[in-house]
Amino acid sequence: MSLSVVHVVASVDDEAAGPSISVPRLAEAQKREGVSVELSTVATSAPPAINLAPSVEHRRHKPSFSSVPVFCRLVPSKAMRRDLTMRAASIDVAHTHGLWLLPNIYPSCMADSGTRIVLSPRGMLGAEALAFSRKKKRIFHALLQKRALEKVSLLHATSEAEAGDIRAFGLTAPIVIAPNGIDIPCDGTIIRKTEPRTILSLGRIHPKKGLDRLIHAFAGLKQDYPNWRLRIIGPSELGHGPVLQRLAGELGCSAVSIEPPVFGDEKLAAYQEASIFALPTRHENFAMTVAEALAAGTPVISTKGAPWAGLNTAGCGLWVDHGPEPMRAALSSLMALSDEERAQMGARGRAWMASDFSWGGVAQTIVRAYEWIKDGGETPESIRLYQPEAGGSLQSLATNREIMRSG
Repeated sequence: MSLSVVHVVASVDDEAAGPSISVPRLAEAQKREGVSVELSTVATSAPPAINLAPSVEHRRHKPSFSSVPVFCRLVPSKAMRRDLTMRAASIDVAHTHGLWLLPNIYPSCMADSGTRIVLSPRGMLGAEALAFSRKKKRIFHALLQKRALEKVSLLHATSEAEAGDIRAFGLTAPIVIAPNGIDIPCDGTIIRKTEPRTILSLGRIHPKKGLDRLIHAFAGLKQDYPNWRLRIIGPSELGHGPVLQRLAGELGCSAVSIEPPVFGDEKLAAYQEASIFALPTRHENFAMTVAEALAAGTPVISTKGAPWAGLNTAGCGLWVDHGPEPMRAALSSLMALSDEERAQMGARGRAWMASDFSWGGVAQTIVRAYEWIKDGGETPESIRLYQPEAGGSLQSLATNREIMRSG
């Protein structure tokens, strides 16, 4: 059947942001499934350094009010809103990614023309995420976000845990469960550094990532493992990078480095040179860096703030409780292994990614959900319907929303 889809996201210009990778990749995979797909974004910077989806039409709209302080942070674009509204009758599905920015609101204007609205919150409805800037989010929700959410026909969660966050916010639309896909690097010999061996944490350097706990955990092991180093790589947000560097200095950890973000081949090399990848996050809806590390053949330690219980069952890492002590114990466990044993763990992780996280499979799952909200029929296995008898009343479910109302 013919299906026309537009993916709407504020921007894909920041290569360090997860949606800049996952949204274009999803669009491209859906096009290979025979869907008519385009990508609609706001041009927040100069043209991106790389074109992640060359086969997909990309409409980069001119931003508005760029010189207006504060308001410009909402990424307004009259051009995007006008374009989506004018073409609504010819688009079956508008799939918007993220919350709390104006491009996430614009697709709601298409619903009156029959366009089905799909929303991927991208982890922004988790309790930890809602706690940041909660007063601003409360105002935005009251003025715009609430009405836009009422137009949503389908929600997309990358894990069962994120589906729980969505329900905890009080949203009752059907949810399709589909992880982010992952690109598997070409086969080849992986040469890992042995002197010093490396623990890597890569991604946004932000307080919610729990990197201070990782540094504390590593500091507790420096005497037993003097030939190891910790690399924390990514863009520093809220001034958190210098904070972590000072912490490492206070703990006497000269083997900790806080480094700027890397991309492309340099990013892959960082994964492949590392002996262990560590994610100490307080909360993630998916954690693309875990999938990338596993695809690169690197064993992973993740806290239970990310939905990666499969690390234990697949034998490619450890899924641990929060806090410096559980992380320290997990690091010690993997650091004590031989290089060969860690390589075997990494190989199992790579095989798991190739088996269960291909972009083709993810695209098929989401396209089937699109078809279901458009034409009806039998409910796909990937769909989770709202069941009030299982979760109580909507009022009792809306626990995450209360976070914004408190404080």
